Amino acid sequence: MNISSRRQGFTLIELLVVIAIIAVLIALLLPAVQAAREAARRAQCTNNMKQLGLAVHTYASLNNCFPQLMTNIPKPIASPVAVQRPLSWAVSLLPGMEQQPLFNAVNFSFGADEPYNYVTVTYSKVSSLICPSEDLQGPLIPSWSNYAGNIGGPSTFLAYGGPIVVMANDNYGNPGGTNNVTGPVGIHSVTDGLSNTGMFSEKLVGLSNTTQQVIAGSRNARRVTFQLKSPITSNNGNGAQALAVYNECKNVPQSNLPPAGNNQYNGMLWSGARWNTLRFIAYTHGMTPNGPGCQPVGTTDGIVNPYYAGVFNSWITAASNHSGGVNLGLCDGSVKFIKDTINVQTWWALGSRNQGEVISADAY
Repeated sequence: MNISSRRQGFTLIELLVVIAIIAVLIALLLPAVQAAREAARRAQCTNNMKQLGLAVHTYASLNNCFPQLMTNIPKPIASPVAVQRPLSWAVSLLPGMEQQPLFNAVNFSFGADEPYNYVTVTYSKVSSLICPSEDLQGPLIPSWSNYAGNIGGPSTFLAYGGPIVVMANDNYGNPGGTNNVTGPVGIHSVTDGLSNTGMFSEKLVGLSNTTQQVIAGSRNARRVTFQLKSPITSNNGNGAQALAVYNECKNVPQSNLPPAGNNQYNGMLWSGARWNTLRFIAYTHGMTPNGPGCQPVGTTDGIVNPYYAGVFNSWITAASNHSGGVNLGLCDGSVKFIKDTINVQTWWALGSRNQGEVISADAY
């Protein structure tokens, strides 16, 4: 009698082959899934910036100017040294961002850190001011922002040369003295063209501790002593001087960090600012996207680095977790993706509103 036998189970080799095939499929699919997720996050970030652009034009149509870097100048509190943080440009745009109830809660007679605004405004998180690609929580206050206003390019060209600047009578926002070109700034002031001038870009938030851990991009500022033979001054049109600072900042080692506490200011507070905390809500076109940010210290050849001439303010770098670049919202309301490899001269030109640069359509 023939007894037919059937095979039971499977061999170890077959199991290993199946596992290997599954592993290969996961290895092939996972990057594609991650890329699709990042594409969706970048699209949401683009939509956020487009909403900011629409809010700016709504504001401009009502007020005949762009929002100022600081919306109000409250009176000093406690002592002449302890000054309230004025409300930021973002507060002015709340009605155009579908945040009318939050705007109604703002008391413009006080700063962002006063009890009248602290609970109802300062601690309110606005989702359209947060990039979905940000991988860290807010630094000190849970209402951070990843979007910053363009205050201009290198100060050697024009301090406060962007569209989001301080008012002329703003004593807190005038670190460059009489060389600063202050507001109000409107559509008529952007003689370089609305489509050739940046209004907003992105910034990674700072670290919430003071361990000064270095992370890629410009989440951290770096300490630098500029090796220049003459002080850096505002509005002297010295492109060679600006390029010298750019090159030195670019080559500063990541381990060369500024004093403890500086890095936590990036994006720390969307609703408030002051000239010495511009990292809250501002960026510049000094360094190309995702490059290092720098803070000057010390002296060179006996010459004190002119902190108040816009040196520090010139190197607050745009940065994001998007692969290869950052989103840039232009003054016409459009949003462009700017690569990290953009020519520095083109990036500087995109940062100024009235310097007469010619920008080719294929330059960025």
